[in-house]
Amino acid sequence: MTFRTVLALSAAVLAFSAGTVAVDGTVGTGVAATPASAAELGPDPVHHEPVRVTNAKLKRVDSIELDAESLVFRRGDKTVTEASMRDSRTTVSLLNRLLGTASRTQTAEGDGGACFPDGTTYTWGGAVRVAALTSPAAAGNAVEIRVLRETVRSRFGGDVELTGPDGVQVGDDIRTAIRDAPKSDRMSFGSADARAFQLLLEPGWAPQHDAASPPDSRGTGTETDTSTPSDTDTESAAGTNGVSALTDDTTVTVLGSPMPVHAKRTC
Repeated sequence: MTFRTVLALSAAVLAFSAGTVAVDGTVGTGVAATPASAAELGPDPVHHEPVRVTNAKLKRVDSIELDAESLVFRRGDKTVTEASMRDSRTTVSLLNRLLGTASRTQTAEGDGGACFPDGTTYTWGGAVRVAALTSPAAAGNAVEIRVLRETVRSRFGGDVELTGPDGVQVGDDIRTAIRDAPKSDRMSFGSADARAFQLLLEPGWAPQHDAASPPDSRGTGTETDTSTPSDTDTESAAGTNGVSALTDDTTVTVLGSPMPVHAKRTC
């Protein structure tokens, strides 16, 4: 793989962090960003029980954590509410209620690059970007989320900290975590003079297997691999999914989920 190819793949990973910019650097054809409310989202393909949280409780939120499969809204160490990334309506609604109405960009499939799905991208304060997909992705997510700053201003006037797992934030130097991580959880881009990394912070979006598959032989003293070659090939091609940090050298520039490491396909 050439360095040019690596850069192209890296740009594809960053697609939703960069707005409607194609992998080749040209501007996509998405509609210009406009204010939007959660009511403008289409019906969720999957029914979810609505998250019930009062404005009084939401007003107390002082941090949002991006986990592999959800956004967790917290006050100190206490969880106020949580939005599953399988539920685009609730995710956008909660962020609108806390951070104010987002700007919106509508994209058709392929706008801004081959890896852009059909959907609507919402951005709050240049800090949180949520791409609500028209149809859920193969992994099961209805949104793709990117965190681009360490804080964002709430509509109530205070700053809300934005973190990933274990408190990792944009701007943090994570050289120790990169050095200590297994090779399966990290990827390097660039060269010694211009280094960049992707580090998996928390796995998620595990492939779903047929519930009728025969159980393994744990407890019998032997182990049986019941996966088929096609299952193994698919999982290998998909890499390890979850929430990742992207870095410039060893400084975090983006937190994102889903964002697989070692995927052998670009989308």
